[in-house]
Amino acid sequence: MILGLIVACEIGFWAVIVLGLFARYILKARRLGLVLIALAPVIDLVLLTLTAVHLRSGADAEWAHGLAAVYIGFSIAYGHRMVRWADITFSRRFDHGPPLARLSGTDYTVACWKDVARTLLATVTSTLVLFGLIWLVGNPAETTALEQWYGILLVILGIEVVWAVSYTIWPRPLKKINVAIQL
Repeated sequence: MILGLIVACEIGFWAVIVLGLFARYILKARRLGLVLIALAPVIDLVLLTLTAVHLRSGADAEWAHGLAAVYIGFSIAYGHRMVRWADITFSRRFDHGPPLARLSGTDYTVACWKDVARTLLATVTSTLVLFGLIWLVGNPAETTALEQWYGILLVILGIEVVWAVSYTIWPRPLKKINVAIQL
């Protein structure tokens, strides 16, 4: 049941964003678009509430409950960035907006370290949500499925740090600009 809720919330998250961008760029209804996009965090709140109610009603804690906590943490940390990416992409496609920038060199390295900070925020947020769900269940013997997520979160953070360190040591090459010389 909880896995279906996570999938439904993910679909709902992207549905309100796409509908908001459609309203903004196709229908030219900027206010409606903003309202629809603003509903995305509400979907996370609904998922958190439904997960807590499901656990509180006596359901056994499963890995899917932990996945809901991790989803919420990463949605909080990366949600704004994903919406901004979607907005730029929609703007470029339907409103002649600027293209997405491809970073290189030091700019890409800095972006990697910003992602480390976002992933750290997502990890901390997910951990706090997991703590809350474990507290809600109240029985440590029934929460091992939730506690297993701590190690997974550390692995995710570790991969992000290794990625950033690798681009700190070996930066992405600067873009080559082809300039035609006219004689």
